[in-house]
Amino acid sequence: MGNLCKLLKDDIRFREAIKTCMNCGTCTAICPAAEFYDYDPRKICDIVQRENEEEIDNLLRNDGIWYCGQCMSCKTRCPRGNVPGLLITVLRKISQELGYFTESTKGIQQFALAKAVGSNIKEIGYCVHPDRVDHELHPEQGPIWKWYKENIEDIAPKLGANYHGDGPGALRTIRKETMEEVNKIFEITGGDELLNKIKTYAKNKTGIKDDDELFRRVYTGQTE
Repeated sequence: MGNLCKLLKDDIRFREAIKTCMNCGTCTAICPAAEFYDYDPRKICDIVQRENEEEIDNLLRNDGIWYCGQCMSCKTRCPRGNVPGLLITVLRKISQELGYFTESTKGIQQFALAKAVGSNIKEIGYCVHPDRVDHELHPEQGPIWKWYKENIEDIAPKLGANYHGDGPGALRTIRKETMEEVNKIFEITGGDELLNKIKTYAKNKTGIKDDDELFRRVYTGQTE
């Protein structure tokens, strides 16, 4: 058994993800991503189940594993109880750990997620927050974000949000004690280490050391 196969099997999620795939293709038939992208969960399961190290290596370096939307429709239909979507999460984690994600256009977008979503959660407790959206990076939705941010003091109460307020409600200020706990979770579970790896691999691959510049380039697909 090769190193990549061992990494897969060492992840507890792998044991739940794939048991006895018979290549029926039900997962691909039900998959929303397969309808719009060059993505076939059946083929991915087949490659992994055959323990083909070369093909697994190729999977980890290509766009395919990043097309899955994690809806888990595959789980509901598989006659053998496999979960291709869960297998994808394992492949993604290995790709991130080894830095292979930087080899693909979709994969390197992990830097943008690590910087934006990761930083947001650790600093303010939200994945996305109006205060942190750069409307200029969103050609289609940007004008709406801009208008929303300019009028948020009036809009938020009408939507039931508690903008920067104490107590319950969306967009409330997260308590200091809660944020300390969130950051402790990142530290203990290895989240901080993984985020740092993603950032380091992406910077080394592109040669761009400035976080903001790399984010802009990755987000707009201009890393070449």
